[in-house]
Amino acid sequence: MNDTFNWRKSSYSGQGATCVEVACKIPRIVAVRDSKNPDGPKLVLTPADWQSFTDRVKAGLHDLA
Repeated sequence: MNDTFNWRKSSYSGQGATCVEVACKIPRIVAVRDSKNPDGPKLVLTPADWQSFTDRVKAGLHDLA
């Protein structure tokens, strides 16, 4: 995935060690990567799948506790 994506980190991540970055290519692609390994693997999702995932996270369905 080339660097024409504008990667951004969540404002909630602060200076923490575990962060993800997201890049959107409207209207078809949302990419996610580990901020500690920007050259590593990326997840590529449709906007609908990204929305579904973030809705589930906000609802607490992916909490590790």
